Amino acid sequence: MSAPATELLPAPPADAPIVLENVSVRLGSELILNGVNLDVRRGEFLALIGPSGGGKSTILRVIAGLLKPQSGVVRVESAPALVFQDYRLLPWRTALRNVALPADLGAGGGLPPKEALHLVGMDAYAGYFPAHLSGGMRARVALARALAQSGDVLLLDEPFAALDALVRERFNDELRHLHEKTGRTTVLVTHSIREAVWLADRVAVLRDGKIVEILDTRGEGRVSAYTDGLEAHLRGVLGTGDSTRLRTPVRERLSLSGLLPLAAIALGLLGWQLAATRLNQPFLLPTPAAVWRELTGTFPELAAAFWVTARTALAGLFIGGLVGVLIGYPLAKFRPLERFFSPFIIAAQSTPIVILAPLLVSWLGFGFFPAVVVSALSALYPIMIATLVGVREVDRTFYELFRSLRATPLQRLTRLELPGALPVMLGGLRLAASLALIGAVVWEFVDANQKGLGLAVQVAGTYQNKAAQFAAIALLILFGVLIYTVITGLERGVMRRRGR
Repeated sequence: MSAPATELLPAPPADAPIVLENVSVRLGSELILNGVNLDVRRGEFLALIGPSGGGKSTILRVIAGLLKPQSGVVRVESAPALVFQDYRLLPWRTALRNVALPADLGAGGGLPPKEALHLVGMDAYAGYFPAHLSGGMRARVALARALAQSGDVLLLDEPFAALDALVRERFNDELRHLHEKTGRTTVLVTHSIREAVWLADRVAVLRDGKIVEILDTRGEGRVSAYTDGLEAHLRGVLGTGDSTRLRTPVRERLSLSGLLPLAAIALGLLGWQLAATRLNQPFLLPTPAAVWRELTGTFPELAAAFWVTARTALAGLFIGGLVGVLIGYPLAKFRPLERFFSPFIIAAQSTPIVILAPLLVSWLGFGFFPAVVVSALSALYPIMIATLVGVREVDRTFYELFRSLRATPLQRLTRLELPGALPVMLGGLRLAASLALIGAVVWEFVDANQKGLGLAVQVAGTYQNKAAQFAAIALLILFGVLIYTVITGLERGVMRRRGR
């Protein structure tokens, strides 16, 4: 048993990879840790117990380098691997790719990812996403990720708190054997006295921000904690807890509601046919059959015009989307920057692109390039706003995970923020695709050199050929629906992987 923290403590042993000397941490006006002294010996399993809010997790964050103390000395031999209570598995990565995250960020050096998964019994589920794994399976993946991280120090912040009692007991037994096999210096935060006694070589008691006692528990505690009396009988009746149960995603059943869009199209065509027949004015409203004949009869010309419009819209969508991301990301990260540019952003969005077209003619002339500029300007705003909102909605707890892995800003951008914001950005892309198409057609109304579908509609109107006008409009609608369907399919695939 150690002396109270207020007394003079002996010097830490020479072979202690973790040493805290008179460490104090204040969060706001509250003193969380008050002169904590602690050493953890190499290969030791130390458990921290104490009341809620007593500073147990704060000690782990100090050891992990996520929190700097106001005073005192912290010495940690190597960068620790931290298993968070909520596991913090990236939902867009499979189990194996989550375990490989430290290596991707340059913080690997522990076990190879496949070997780490095998060690925790999860190699058969390497290709599953976190949304399809049970709580126990996610805990195993989080532990495997820590084992794949470099360093010999393992920090566990109540990793089994959310599991049921039987599964938790099974995990305790597996964690104990894992510690014996790997020999890593381990610090566990727990509220369970029994769990602490069963697992740890020593148990440190934290109260009122101080370590008041440290007990050696290598002896009788481990033998009797789970094996005596009525509890042992009930445990035998209940059996072993199952921590490897998949969460099968619920698939939508086929129903008549899926045919409603087709029914709406059929009714629309029928209503169109009846209205055109009753009106009997082909120069005002042609029948669907007449439009079809015009479409098939002039298909080569319409196909060439379709390609001109589609090429402009796709180029504008790409450029507008790229610029939107490049503008939206810094606005998301720096709120003063957003406030500064907000008047210009609002003014640009409030100005119709039709009004800008004559100005762009005088500045840029005619041709493909200004057509792409108009299309890109139309698509820019939705992508910019979607990027801004999506990046700000990334779960803030993941940032702490990336800090613990010493990720660079570029790694955080490419592996956390953009993948995390992807669902919102795809939603913005759907709207941007429609606006890019509108921008391309608007420019074709201005520039006769752009012989796209917009010009085809104009020419057909000049010759009072309503069937040709409707055929060109139908191709525009078809292109818009095609792009919308592709983006929606991508969005559903992304959301399904994340269990949403």
